[in-house]
Amino acid sequence: MMPAPPSIWPQADGTPVACREKLKVLAENHAELAQVLRDAFEDAVLMGVDEHAMRRILAGLVEGLESPKRPASP
Repeated sequence: MMPAPPSIWPQADGTPVACREKLKVLAENHAELAQVLRDAFEDAVLMGVDEHAMRRILAGLVEGLESPKRPASP
């Protein structure tokens, strides 16, 4: 079962994104990312990677994302 996208996409000031086109893109991105993550997770576990380790690896990818609003670190 695919996880549902968040009911609210909060902006930096806490107000929700309201633009329909932005909400559509966010929902599409959420669905695509959920499928890719599921596929990568299942492949790894079926190839013998420890489930908990793979969850940590995937979480590490998210933690390592750099903000497009800040300059990249040298």
